[in-house]
Parts: sequence; structure tokens; C-alpha cells
Amino acid sequence: MKISLFEICAVDGRERDYTCEIEMKAFSSPDGDYDLIQKEPVTLHIVNTGDQKLEITGRLRLSLSVPCSRCLEPVEVPFDLDIEQETDCQMTEEQRRENLEEQPFIDGYDLDIDSFVCNELLLNLPMKVLCREDCKGLCSKCGANLNLHPCTCDRTSLDPRMAAIQDIFKQFNQEN
Repeated sequence: MKISLFEICAVDGRERDYTCEIEMKAFSSPDGDYDLIQKEPVTLHIVNTGDQKLEITGRLRLSLSVPCSRCLEPVEVPFDLDIEQETDCQMTEEQRRENLEEQPFIDGYDLDIDSFVCNELLLNLPMKVLCREDCKGLCSKCGANLNLHPCTCDRTSLDPRMAAIQDIFKQFNQEN
């Protein structure tokens, strides 16, 4: 869904409220695609603060299905975000890039709601998602989910600095 900002940009002090549906079904991030489990309409309040500068405030509520960082089981991650953005409608795309104010959700006088939501989610994604604090993860040998059942793999890890000595012992045992 796109909102035309032309009317608001035309008159200083003009403000308007919007309630917009999120049309996307999944959120694409550099780490992968996450399904939207729940989503509420985005509420926005847009004010022209003068000289075609806009202040965008609002609220975003949704939940994503994100895989656990250790065991890869899906975890519902809720987002309840207060939105605060400022933009200058007079700036061209080139000027925005020069000022490091990339706003991929604004194209001319149009505000793309799904791109706006994606931008807010990128800024607020957690670094690590766990299904629970004591998640045991996956076995590095067989890939079994250790939260569900223990596996029989030998997971003893030796100090890599001792590998040379271990090779000497193996060689000694083979000679005898």
C-alpha cells in the first residue's frame, strides 16, 4: 500500500492520520525470510513541520516466525514499535544518499507502507533469538535436536594444540 504525501507536503502545518494494512506475508532480511504470524494495521500521524519536512510518528505491531539461533525451531518474536521518522520531501534520491539518509520507503511523494515496515523491522531485529534460555542446540555430528533427545555421538572435543601429540601416540600404537 502506498500513501501519497503530496497533499501534506503542499501546506506547512498540515497533518493527517492514517491506518494502513500491511500487505506483505513475509519479511525478507539479510539472514533469510521470516513469515508474519500476526499483524495489525499500522497507525501513522504525519505532520508537515515546514519547508516540506515531514515528521512521521506511529505504532507498529506484528509477530514474526524466526528460527532459534541454536536449534532452528521456529520462535514467535513479537514487535510493538513506536515509530519516529523525519523526512525532507525536497531532497532528491541523490541528496539523500549523499547525506546518508537513505529512505527506501519514499519514492517521490509516495510512502510505501511495506517498505516502511521492513525498514523499522531491520532496525529492531534481535541479534539472537532463542526458543528458551537453556536451548541445547543441534548435535554438530548428526544434527539431532538435543532439546528433544540426547544423541549417542562422541562429542568430546580435544584441544587442537594437542593434535600433534595425539598423532604421535597413534603412530606409536601402530608400531607396537
